[in-house]
Amino acid sequence: MNPFYANMPTTIFEATSARAQATGAINLGQGFPDAQGPRDVLQAASDALFNESNQYPPMSGVPGLRAAVAAHYAAHQGLDLSPEEVIVTSGATEALAASILALVRPGDEVVLLQPMYDSYLPMVRQAGGIPRLVNLQAPDWQVSDAMLAEVFSAKTALILLNTPHNPTGSMLNAQSLGVIADYCRRFDCVALCDEVWEHVVFDGTAHLPLLALPGMRERCVKIGSAGKIFALTGWKVGWVCACPALSQAIVRAHQFLTFTTAPNLQHAVTYGLGKPAASFTAMRVDLQQSRDRLRGALEAAGYVVAPSTGTYFMSIDLAGSGLAVNDMRFCDETLVDGVAAIPVSAFYAEAASFNHVRLCFAKSDATLDAAAERLATTRVRLS
Repeated sequence: MNPFYANMPTTIFEATSARAQATGAINLGQGFPDAQGPRDVLQAASDALFNESNQYPPMSGVPGLRAAVAAHYAAHQGLDLSPEEVIVTSGATEALAASILALVRPGDEVVLLQPMYDSYLPMVRQAGGIPRLVNLQAPDWQVSDAMLAEVFSAKTALILLNTPHNPTGSMLNAQSLGVIADYCRRFDCVALCDEVWEHVVFDGTAHLPLLALPGMRERCVKIGSAGKIFALTGWKVGWVCACPALSQAIVRAHQFLTFTTAPNLQHAVTYGLGKPAASFTAMRVDLQQSRDRLRGALEAAGYVVAPSTGTYFMSIDLAGSGLAVNDMRFCDETLVDGVAAIPVSAFYAEAASFNHVRLCFAKSDATLDAAAERLATTRVRLS
């Protein structure tokens, strides 16, 4: 067996969901909603299954979807992309893999911001890259000049960033993005921007794409996800947006990963991206209500909950809540009471003790209420 994978454990998300299923616990661990997704988008997928071709679509994606992605970003983020600069992938994870395999050479240094999504580090290492880790700090989780000064060098080829940020629910602000852009320009490196949560933002905030900053058009790779935009995580439809010099390299890696993605799903996403802006606003309103419902119940139970300005996730600050346990122990204890959660330590490269636990609030009111009641029991037991 390939030694790189031989001792690699099952992802924390799969392991947590398996434990939830085995015990009957409410799963607030893995980030998927209870609902089926927008009915009109589902209908578009069904119609395309019978009315469009079910044979191999073009490797880079059906033309309609590539055009829809470019038009969507023009309308919602003011970006000037051509359809030829869009590559459709089988989810954002494949987009990340293709981008890293294409752009990172053995010996290149790659800057990673911790806590980070669990696929980043193994993909960088598999490409032969050398990770240079930056530890973001609670409660704001922003990037500073001093942080990047410690890790950037002449060997830096790429920085990988995620905003809105999983697992913290934070967003990189304009100052942090400006610092990142400055370092990318100074060190002539590429920014790989995992922006899958770009539509899932709250409290009137707006997503800021790094690609829009001066000098970043030619050195930015932007990744998006229909699964996150439409709460259809199982569809695994994502995309890469980049200038030709970068996208032409990425598509060569993509062709030998998944090659292409189910055509009926691509046609449905094409329809979905063209929906009126009000539909995306309504989605955010619904999710914000769910966030506030769970946060209110947890705070009433005595928990301190960190701010969440984006994603499906919020986190409990265990130390702030007066609980003298680490995140791993806490998640074991919540499982006893019937709730599956994710320890934030799983998002770091090195094993350590942390005091934040991630919860997914993209659930029904009944599920959130039941989970909060059980988590209240956990707090009483551990106090």
